[in-house]
Amino acid sequence: MTDQPRLTLESVSKTFTLHLREGMKIGVVENVGFSVMPGECVVLGGPSGAGKSSILKMIYGNYRCDEGRILLRDGEEMVDVASAAPRRILALRASVMGYVSQFLRVIPRVSALDIVAGAASEGGVGQCEAWAKAERLLTLLNVPERLWSLPPATFSGGEQQRVNIARGLAAERPLLLLDEPTASLDAVNRAVVVRLIEEKKKAGAAIVGIFHDEDVRDLVADRIVDVTQFAGKEAA
Repeated sequence: MTDQPRLTLESVSKTFTLHLREGMKIGVVENVGFSVMPGECVVLGGPSGAGKSSILKMIYGNYRCDEGRILLRDGEEMVDVASAAPRRILALRASVMGYVSQFLRVIPRVSALDIVAGAASEGGVGQCEAWAKAERLLTLLNVPERLWSLPPATFSGGEQQRVNIARGLAAERPLLLLDEPTASLDAVNRAVVVRLIEEKKKAGAAIVGIFHDEDVRDLVADRIVDVTQFAGKEAA
């Protein structure tokens, strides 16, 4: 464990341009600033539309911010995701940061077990260990073994989400971004996700998450950052 932040956002701002409204600019967030330490789970709080998911997407590099810096520690190097080249961002995704969204996007016809084991292999473990990790996660998340050899496109929404969570947690990433991972889960599987998040924290992962489920949020959050304090302004 280190006393240096894994992630720091400094004066980050984002606007969207509405081309169908004569180029009107809508401020999403402005002057966002916070840090996340290894082993800490920071939860982004605030109502729907406050910009929580946009912040996660800027950290992951899906959105570019208009101003500010997003500093991510990769070994001894601090990388500014806000200005990094696309190739550098892809390298960070491959080794430093993971992302779990509400939706499962996978290659058709690939089995659930292969999807999760493949993610574990990306974390640098051997094939046997990757398969063992995949089997453990799918078992913990109550995905029936009879489904492991099938493509998740045939699964229910809740089953797909559990495969999605297993894939996101299979690879060892120092930074983990969670966007409503428990949205479609029942109480039993929400409790499993809480347990897995605690395991990641104990292993030293820094986590930034969005949880509309207050019970889950209260169990996993070390700190809540109220995103409404960073509300953007509408500009012509």
